Amino acid sequence: MKKAVAENNNNNQVAIYTDGACSGNPGPGGYGVILVSGNYRKELSENFVLTTNNRMEIFAAIAGLQALKKKCKVVIYSDSKYLVNSMELGWVKRWEVNGWKRGRAKTVPNSDLWKILLSLCKEHEVKFNWIKGHSGHPENERCDELARKAIVKAVI
Repeated sequence: MKKAVAENNNNNQVAIYTDGACSGNPGPGGYGVILVSGNYRKELSENFVLTTNNRMEIFAAIAGLQALKKKCKVVIYSDSKYLVNSMELGWVKRWEVNGWKRGRAKTVPNSDLWKILLSLCKEHEVKFNWIKGHSGHPENERCDELARKAIVKAVI
């Protein structure tokens, strides 16, 4: 995956907008990501043949962080409360401490992706913010469009 971040941004501050989508759950899916830093803007998307909506939401955040060249101060904006709450309320760190189990022997779904996301968050200063989906936020709407277009590519 190509690495990218604004060369003209001295503070290494990056806003990452993300969205994931799925047609059927599970089914073909995709994600959309927009990275914004100073005057720099980059869009990413990818499709998957068989996945879930939650996996695409997590994978979008992963893809955004993987695109960074150097340590950055990052705010990830997502309309997924599952993603944002898991990270901001410390659920993921609790799952990690508990051996990726919830309650009595219930394995945490998507633990493979949560492990990658946690690792990437250690490389940067990352905060997750929830934004209401389909409310007219330009970057969120564009991420949704990118994710849905990726689904079409997965189906073809």
